[in-house]
Amino acid sequence: MQITGKLLRSTVVGALGGLLFGFDTVVISGTTGQLQQVFHLTPETLGLTVSIALWGTVLGCIVAGPVGQRFGGRNVLRVLAVLYVMSALGCAFAWSWPALMIARFIGGVAIGGSSVLGPVYIAELAPAEWRGRLVGAFQINIVIGILVAYVSNWYIATLNLGATEWRWELGVALVPALLFFGMLFTIPQSSRFLITQNSLEDALSVIRQMGSSNPERELQDIRSSILHERQEAAAPLFTRSLRLPIFLAVSIGLFNQLSGINAILYYANDIFAAAGLSRVSTFSQSIFIGLSNLVATLIAMTLIDRLGRKTLLLIGSVGTFFCLLGVALLFRAGTHPTWIVWLLVTFIGFFALSQGAVIWVYIAEVFPTLVRSKGQSLGSGSHWVMNAIVSGLFPWVVVHYSRATPFYFFAAMCALQFLVVLFVYPETKGATLEQLQQRLESSR
Repeated sequence: MQITGKLLRSTVVGALGGLLFGFDTVVISGTTGQLQQVFHLTPETLGLTVSIALWGTVLGCIVAGPVGQRFGGRNVLRVLAVLYVMSALGCAFAWSWPALMIARFIGGVAIGGSSVLGPVYIAELAPAEWRGRLVGAFQINIVIGILVAYVSNWYIATLNLGATEWRWELGVALVPALLFFGMLFTIPQSSRFLITQNSLEDALSVIRQMGSSNPERELQDIRSSILHERQEAAAPLFTRSLRLPIFLAVSIGLFNQLSGINAILYYANDIFAAAGLSRVSTFSQSIFIGLSNLVATLIAMTLIDRLGRKTLLLIGSVGTFFCLLGVALLFRAGTHPTWIVWLLVTFIGFFALSQGAVIWVYIAEVFPTLVRSKGQSLGSGSHWVMNAIVSGLFPWVVVHYSRATPFYFFAAMCALQFLVVLFVYPETKGATLEQLQQRLESSR
């Protein structure tokens, strides 16, 4: 079958939420220096300023699923687009630190909600034979959003805007937010939501617009799936028989953030400045991090089904360990700042090739069908909570201990991850979900 124009547009719009996700989470990296001066932030309050959006993300993840099921993913995405607009305006015109915090928290709610509903919307529209590749567009857009944030910060830094620079860096998110909001009025409700509302004719029309080769059969399949999920809602997650999948989902979420990935992304400019680079250089070097992230993510998408999830995690653990250890040793010695830059760029590449590409696939694979959505929420929750904790504590640890300390800790966590993955994690490539369920049951 061919991808129809309606399917392509719907995918692009849904994935645009991923670009905003990546942009809004990382754009703060260019503003931390000025925010410290303008609002007289301590290491503790700087960490809170960065992490407050992540706590909003946790809330957005929790409420988006149920609200999306009730009112429809497209309709809720419109509300989230409004929150993105409010956050961008609130950050740009913040008159006080509390006002900035509220605006960032609102943006975090939008990020969390779109991280759940964007991929779900695409998955609910895409025909089965295209689903994996089209949903993958959301992850790619997150990485592109991170790169765009770094490029945007660098460009604004070259304009010499003085004390208002941070307002422009945060406020520029208004442009993609407005674009996202407007484009959401050009796409249909998902066929799946329409079926839950008993709008079967409308649902069939949408399925046809998406290019399905057998619309009537797909309509019946979706109806059967919905019935199955209503049975799923009653299935308990925290049972003795599911202790291994629960451990796998929670641990991969925790290890993902204990590697320091998002702390490094959020504080990239501060890290490079601490290494002795000039102000403009810190912005330009951050672009290399964004490029490394994008290239490695694209490579990972071609390797994940060939080498396997466990193999990629092991390779990534080794690579990230040596990169982080090297950064820690160089900060301790106080020499070779350029090496720090390239070690971190290489670290990002190893991370994107492994943990970054594997986490969401792995969490989705290790749970039985009846509790899969609950398991994904658990794994995602552990990831975002640890993200908020690590990002909030990072500047405090640097000030009260040393610049090298967090990188020693991150390296140790990567070494621990290697051992846990090697001895505990099963390989999941090439097996059906039913085969994986039997394999995990036999290993309990």
